[in-house]
Amino acid sequence: MSKGELRDVTLVEAVNLALHWEMEHDENVVVLGEDIATNGGVFRATVGLKEKFGFKRVMDTPLAENLIAGTSVGMATQGLKPVAEFQFMGFIYAGMEQIVSHAARMRNRTRGRLHCPIVYRAPFGGGIHAPEHHSESTEALFAHIPGLRVVIPSSPQRAYGLLLAAIRNPDPVIFLEPKRLYRAVTQSVENNGEALPLDTCFTLREGDDVTLITWGPCVMETLQAADKLAHQGVTCEVIDVATVSPLDRETLLCSVAKTGRAVIIHEACRNGGVGAEIAASLAESAFLDLQAPVVRVTGYDTVMPYYRNEAAYLPQVEDIVEAVEQVIAL
Repeated sequence: MSKGELRDVTLVEAVNLALHWEMEHDENVVVLGEDIATNGGVFRATVGLKEKFGFKRVMDTPLAENLIAGTSVGMATQGLKPVAEFQFMGFIYAGMEQIVSHAARMRNRTRGRLHCPIVYRAPFGGGIHAPEHHSESTEALFAHIPGLRVVIPSSPQRAYGLLLAAIRNPDPVIFLEPKRLYRAVTQSVENNGEALPLDTCFTLREGDDVTLITWGPCVMETLQAADKLAHQGVTCEVIDVATVSPLDRETLLCSVAKTGRAVIIHEACRNGGVGAEIAASLAESAFLDLQAPVVRVTGYDTVMPYYRNEAAYLPQVEDIVEAVEQVIAL
């Protein structure tokens, strides 16, 4: 896809476009991870990069997530901009020592002398019939860490623009890509190198009756639920949080001030999830605007089940509709 060309692409293709653009325009951007060079990654997000930019900038690594995370820290402190891929989010835990103790703290530790412009990419979430450790949704672990941004695109356009912004950001970003959306839809994306803002929610649909707050893979079901509720005369405002840390609380509070009701939808388990932080923020700062308690539609506090039971674990359109009906009735 040539520069400036407008074309319908999938989310994973949009990731690939953003990587191509930034590597072409910034020679300090390098890509590393398991099977990302010769094979183009397990989901083909990095296909074509090695052929275009060479093995010195597109590097296959050993099966060693701690090495991937730590090598990226060293590269970043010396002027490179590494984009490191973990094959699945469930594999990222071996690298958390480097991410939490070094990447996230480097700017503070050196009083601004060094910083870590790293993007740690990982496919995350369920819905593709994968085994455990391949279907994790543990964004809340990283949202809790000072010094890290946690960004989750939910469409091809946002994947393209947010990944560009993440690579250009001077501090580390955890960039989580919902793999069940990788090829779910196509969207027109202009390959023009324009980034989208980080730390900002996106209002995908205006409404007056209830605010639906979600991110990542659940955006798809949430929009479908909003369509279904519209036939019942209920207008939903749908907000894609996109950057779950730091949170754009202002957009959320303004929406709830208008609608008076909120339902939070996320795939991750309920206990300690990002949804709980959002609910607490609404209780603290929008209490007098709320006409009903905040309701959460989430995964269960269990390990993600194998594929036969995935649908029972993942929030469904009917679950969201039922939750909205519950808060509207109050």
